Amino acid sequence: MEGFGVHTSMWTMSWDRAGCETAVAKAKSYGMDFLEIALLDPPSVDADHSRSVLEAAEMRAVCSLGLPEAVWASRNPDGAVEFLKVALDKCAAIGAEALSGVVYGGIGERSGQPPSQAELDNVADALTRAARHAKSLGLLFGIEPVNRYETHLLNTGWQAVDMIERIGADNMFVHLDTYHMNIEEKGVAQGIIDARDHLRYIHLSESDRGTPGAGTIAWDEIFGALRAVGFKGGLAMESFINMPPEIAVGLSVWRPVASGEAEVMENGLPFLRNKARQYGLI
Repeated sequence: MEGFGVHTSMWTMSWDRAGCETAVAKAKSYGMDFLEIALLDPPSVDADHSRSVLEAAEMRAVCSLGLPEAVWASRNPDGAVEFLKVALDKCAAIGAEALSGVVYGGIGERSGQPPSQAELDNVADALTRAARHAKSLGLLFGIEPVNRYETHLLNTGWQAVDMIERIGADNMFVHLDTYHMNIEEKGVAQGIIDARDHLRYIHLSESDRGTPGAGTIAWDEIFGALRAVGFKGGLAMESFINMPPEIAVGLSVWRPVASGEAEVMENGLPFLRNKARQYGLI
């Protein structure tokens, strides 16, 4: 799970046959090392088709998701485990290397209170069982802390570390995101420092989720911290260009964050690649 990748939101949030073929071809044309597949509806995915398209393009993959409200782990750990098992089975069938994201809850899950011990116990229970299933399939299993407006459960690198160390599964890892870190961490690189022993994956996302390099993220601090901790994981560009309404509402995306794919891929991608090269990460 190394190299430079891109989230499928650049082209599609529907991982059907057409979305798969478009995203893989586009990622290949830009020389990406891997594709992060938004696995929002795991049962509907044609895994054989996805695997054949990915293999033909020699494109590696990871998958990510957030849990639907009916199976939020904080209040329905059994339902969360069943949903995650289906997703993990699809990941393995696709040939992906990992499942990550808000696997502990939903985007937009907020109780109005700090997380209760009962909620965290339920999350730990669900993730323990899901991580065990992931390991049986040879998959890595990540958790991504996200900002306070999207969840009340895990917002920072140290909270993700606490959860992973509580569970003790050696196939689990922390998945950070510069957009969320810019909101939640004491310093934009603090999450990297706190998560360094478990950090295997990072979303490179601008402060407005648009074109990297055109916002307020302190990119030199981010890449310098990654270099300092000896980061060897996946660097995934994430910019939300194609958002269906049901996803946009959870992410609070109310206006276009870039003029389109060309702006992000022709300006943001070279910017990030140059930074990664500058700091010896690729």
